[in-house]
Amino acid sequence: MSELRLLRIVPNRRSALFRIPSRHHARDHGSGQAPILGWCPGPLDGARSARSLLYIVLPDLRSPLGRRRLPANTTAIVFDQVSKTFGEVRAVDRMDLAVPEGSFFTFLGPSGCGKTTSLRLIAGFEQPDEGEVRIGGQDMAGTPAWKRPVNMVFQAYALFPHLSVFDNVAYGLRQRRPRGSRAVIARAVGRMLELVQLPGFERRRPHELSGGQQQRVALARALINSPTVLLLDEPLAALDRKLRRDMQIELQNLQREVGITFVLVTHDQEEALSMSDRICIMRAGRIVQAGSPAELYDAPVDAWVADFVGKSNFLRGRASADAVEVAGLLFAGRRPRHAAPVGAEAVLAIRPELIRLHRGHGHGLDGTIANRIFLGEHSEYLVDAGAFGPLLVLVPKAVEAAQGGFARGDRVSLHWDEQAALILAPG
Repeated sequence: MSELRLLRIVPNRRSALFRIPSRHHARDHGSGQAPILGWCPGPLDGARSARSLLYIVLPDLRSPLGRRRLPANTTAIVFDQVSKTFGEVRAVDRMDLAVPEGSFFTFLGPSGCGKTTSLRLIAGFEQPDEGEVRIGGQDMAGTPAWKRPVNMVFQAYALFPHLSVFDNVAYGLRQRRPRGSRAVIARAVGRMLELVQLPGFERRRPHELSGGQQQRVALARALINSPTVLLLDEPLAALDRKLRRDMQIELQNLQREVGITFVLVTHDQEEALSMSDRICIMRAGRIVQAGSPAELYDAPVDAWVADFVGKSNFLRGRASADAVEVAGLLFAGRRPRHAAPVGAEAVLAIRPELIRLHRGHGHGLDGTIANRIFLGEHSEYLVDAGAFGPLLVLVPKAVEAAQGGFARGDRVSLHWDEQAALILAPG
């Protein structure tokens, strides 16, 4: 009978994907990849002296990065009534959550809301006190971080300062058993550096790189081990505004190219809205609302979410069937699915970009320009509306130019469409 060997095969056009005969029970030998048993007509690239029957450990060859993919239309991560307590603080409180496979998912919330603890529960740095965390359908209870099919990019990148870019990226592959040959690792590192647009940077040390380049190295190091899920703990927080914007686009493109699930933690609303397929907004350890960026922005469940995601103006009063009574006046609005009950305290929420300014009083809600901030593509006006409080209005540059602009002290009227205003619970 042919010899049974454990080999590390490099995916390429000459290698083949074999089926596992039902009579064999393949075991994972610590590589983090599914073992595949099959017949081979002769030596394969990367094998020392392969014979006919081979025991091969390799990633999914149908994927450009050899990543392990879950079946289509599956859920990558599930939280089932998960709770985590630190002393008297309940950081995560009976959370139910499903993260779609292949999505760019974001935990968004203020400091102390439980978003980082949720990420650490996925990574295996923390274990839940109650409930289950499942990755790819498998309960992760008691599974240490190094055995989970995830990798993490930290806010400080955590690059090894004494290692070159090449050695930093190759580090994970060198820890695998069986370890690939030098040629195998070199090819994998080269492909990864091309993916993150850093070819030719192999010999540089971290201190010779910009912040954005260091982040790309951290991404390459995390992706080279073909995780099912990539965890991102505020990876853009240390970058300046312009570079952060550029890296948001690069992260989006990278996620689409590699096709695995990205889970991001951030407190930056603009970052979450611009990058995510789905966002989970957290407050005091619980999920307040989860949905697409458009759903959260256009249909927030309450005033707290409307205020946290983007900017909003609030007129506070009492709800009627299709309006909010404020200071004796009725302001019509739209009732979303989670609208404040009739007769209850409510707020009328209007986004600043949905308000129109007109010169002079008597044509809407009257006010006076209290301040103007020029922001390039638009100007931000603060309008004193008397008993209705200060209201924020965003005016596009072209509209402002056509109107001749407004100065501090100008009398104006504010207008908005009925469908632009939402009747919400205070939150």
